[in-house]
Order: sequence, then C-alpha cells, then structure tokens
Amino acid sequence: MRKQEDSRLAELDLDKSKNQAFQAHLDIEKQQKMAEEQRNLVQLQAQQKAQMARYEDELARKRLQTENEAQRQRNVELVKMQEEAAERKERARRATEEQIQAQMRQTEKERAELERETIRVKAMAEAEARAHEAKLTEEHNRRMLLEKMSGERDKWLAAINTTFSHIEGGLRGLLTDRSKLTMAIGGATALAAGIYTTREGARVTWGYINRILGQPTLIRESSIAKFPWSGIVSRAASKIYSVSAKATSSENKTNFENIILHPSLQRRIKQLARATENTKSHQAPFRNMLFYGPPGTGKTMVAREMARKSGLDYAMMTGGDVAPLSSQAVTKIHEIFDWAKKSRKGLLLFIDEADAFLCERNSTHMSEAQRSALNALLFRTGDQSRDIVLVLATNRPGDLDAAITDRIDEVIEFPLPREEERFKLLKLYLDRYICSKDDAGSWWNSIFNRNQQQMTIGSLSDDVIQEAAAKTEGFSGRETAKLMASVRAAVYARSDCVLDTQLFKEIVDYKVAEHHQRLKLAANVWLQRNVFIKP
Repeated sequence: MRKQEDSRLAELDLDKSKNQAFQAHLDIEKQQKMAEEQRNLVQLQAQQKAQMARYEDELARKRLQTENEAQRQRNVELVKMQEEAAERKERARRATEEQIQAQMRQTEKERAELERETIRVKAMAEAEARAHEAKLTEEHNRRMLLEKMSGERDKWLAAINTTFSHIEGGLRGLLTDRSKLTMAIGGATALAAGIYTTREGARVTWGYINRILGQPTLIRESSIAKFPWSGIVSRAASKIYSVSAKATSSENKTNFENIILHPSLQRRIKQLARATENTKSHQAPFRNMLFYGPPGTGKTMVAREMARKSGLDYAMMTGGDVAPLSSQAVTKIHEIFDWAKKSRKGLLLFIDEADAFLCERNSTHMSEAQRSALNALLFRTGDQSRDIVLVLATNRPGDLDAAITDRIDEVIEFPLPREEERFKLLKLYLDRYICSKDDAGSWWNSIFNRNQQQMTIGSLSDDVIQEAAAKTEGFSGRETAKLMASVRAAVYARSDCVLDTQLFKEIVDYKVAEHHQRLKLAANVWLQRNVFIKP
C-alpha cells in the first residue's frame, strides 16, 4: 500500500515537474515571441523613419527643382528682356546711323554740287583768261616766227651754197684726175659686192645652221628646245618651279592621275610606259604604237605623259601639214628623222591625224607628193629603231596603208568615257577650272590683278555631278573639258562668282542639247554625202 502511495507521489512529482517544464517552455516561447515582436516593431519603426527621410528628401529635391525651374524661367525672361532691349538699342543706333549717313550724303552731294559749280566757274574764267592771253601772244608769236624763219632761210641758203660749191670743186677735181676717178669707181663697186656677198653668205649660213641644229618646221610641239642655246631661262624657271612642287607633281606625272581612262586601258598604258622605260634602259629596239578612237579621248595626252614617264623627249606633228608641202614633203620627213636621232634621251614622235598622208596608196585622192612622203616614212621605219618611238593617232584606222599597219607593234583603242569616267572627268575639271587656286601663274596674276574675284562653289553635291555624268552620254574628254569651261564662263558672268546647283544644271542641259544637235547635223551631212536619190 505504501509502495502504491509512493509511486503515486512519484508520478505526481513527475507530472508536476513536467508541468513546470512545460510552463517554463511556454514562458520561453512567450519571451521569444515578445522579443521577435519587439524586433519587428523596431524594424518597422526604422523603415518608417527611412521612408519618412526619403519622402522628405524627395520633397526637398522637388522643391529645389521647382525653385531652379522658376529661377531658369526668370533668367530666360531676363535674357529675353535684355535681348529685346539690345535689339531696340541696335535699331535705334542703326536708325541714327542711317539718319547721319543720309545727312552726310546730302551734305556730300551739296558739297559736290558746290565744287562742280566752283570748278565750272573757275574753268570758264581760266578759259577766258587763256583765250585772251592767247589772243595777245598770237601776234607776238607770229612776228617772232616770221623773223626766225627769215633767219633760218638765210642760214640754209648760205649752207646750201657752200655745200654745192664744195661738191662742185670735188667733182671738178675728180673728173680732171683719172686716178682718183678710177679709185672712187672701184671703191663703190667693192662696197656693193661686199654688201651682197655678206647678205647672201649670212642667208646660206643661217639656212645651214637651221638645217643642222634647228627644229624641223613640221614639228608643232616638242619638249626639245628649238636650238641648243634657246630656252635657257624658261628651262631654269621650270626647274625651280619643279623643285618647289616636286612632292605634288612627280606622283601625278608617273601615275597618269591627270588622265581619266577606262581602268583596263589605264593599266595597259602604264604597262607600255614601264616597258618603254625598261626598253630604253636596256638599249633594246622600241615598239611602235597606234592609238585610234573618237576625237578628244586623250590620245595626245597619253602620248605626252608616256614620253615623260619613259624619260624620252616628245615631239608632235600633224599629218595634215604634209600635203601642202608638195615636193618638199620627202625632204621634211627625212629632216624629222635626222633631227630625232640627235636626242640623247630618245624621242617619242607622235603623228596626229596620221590618215591624212598615210592612207592607202591605191587611193585615187592621194597625190604623188603624199605617196612619196609615205614611201619616205616607210623607208625610215623599215627596221625597229633604238632612237625613235613612233606613235600614230587616227580616227579612221581602216584608211591606213597596209605597210604602215605592218610597222605597228601595239594597237590601242581609246573609246568614249563611260559614266564612271565622265564623273571623274567632271570632278577633275571642276577642281582645275573653278576650285584650283595654286596654279603656276596665280602669283604672277595676283601682282597685276589685285582685285581679281575668286570663284566659289555653293550647293553642288556629288549627286548633282553624278546626274550630270549620266546626262552627258557620248561626251568625249575634250567635250567634258569644254563643258566645265562653259560652267566657268557662266560663273564669271555672275556678279558674285558663285557656282550653285541651278546654274550647273542649266549649263549641263544646254551643252547636252548642243551635243545632240551637233550629232544630228553630222548625221544629215553624212546622209547627203552617201544617199543617192534616183531620178
């Protein structure tokens, strides 16, 4: 029994201890909850304070922005008011100046009128005084002149009488003395013979010097001086200028940049120039060339640049100059080749319009003199030369004699420029004719033309130039250059010398219409020559 009570008491103590532990656990959980609530409350208060601080900061920032905006508006209004005041002041100043200028002009006008009236009155008074003085002195001068004339007449009469008396004495002595007469006649004869011999000898000597040293008359243009001693000053000036512009000009001379051609044609021209230069350096025979194509496509310019690139001298003749020489044509052809051999560098001989005297020998329109000149040229070009590069240019290669074409090693066609080349040509001549200010003669012109007005370009874009290149279909390089020369003339015709888009388009349209009209006229002429109307 006692044991049961003890066990019951133990169970009661255990339950009591459990209840106490559970109560302690509840107290701990309650304290944790209170601490967590306290912590959450502190965090919430901190968040509220932070939000309140952010709100106050945002309000302060907005207030500051509002104040700044108001200040800016006030500053803008103040600046506007100052500008309006300055504008009113400027208008008042201009009005005052215009009034002063008007008064000054009126004063100047009145003063000029007064000066003109004073000058007129003074001139009338001076004219009347001079007329009166002239009238007074005229009679005195007449009397003095009559006295002087009478004195001069007496003096000349005395001199003439004395001279004739001396001549009469000399002639009488000469006629009476036979030896003096013979000596006088011999002296006069010897003097006349000496004058005639000297004149004829000088003529023959000069002809011989001109034939041996001078440039042949058929050569129209050459890089060689006409005589060995001529052109010293011009060559020295060109050397000085070339040294100063060497950095900019040498590259253009060697790269054919001033000549706009089809890319494939330009590459071939450069290859031929390089081959000619190497041929010269290796002392090998030169190759002859034929350039053919429409007029104005750059054949002469390419020949000149090729000679310069190859280090050769350059000479140009025209086939049309041979026909008028008649029987002297053969001699002139031989003179050209003899003269060309004297070049130490080698000579590029360019014959323009070669079909004028190198046409087919069976042609009925060919004279005997032209046929002889053709035979002379064939004789001098029978073998490949180490001295001369022969370059022929023609618009009608089919008219050349077969023997001439047999002497040609390279045949190059120069077609009309395409749209891309025409665009580059327009840009090139625009820079050369209108934009260029550093030409060689600008400093010389600036000395004598101090008030020369410079041309300027207004609103002219590459698109406008491209449009002009598309319109100028069928234009050659020369026609393009003439087009830009017309543009330059139109710019000079304006008072402000400004090139704008409208003026450029007007000139382009005018020249395009002129080109088509010229083609139409040429077609009509061709029809009249080649179409036969049956009766």
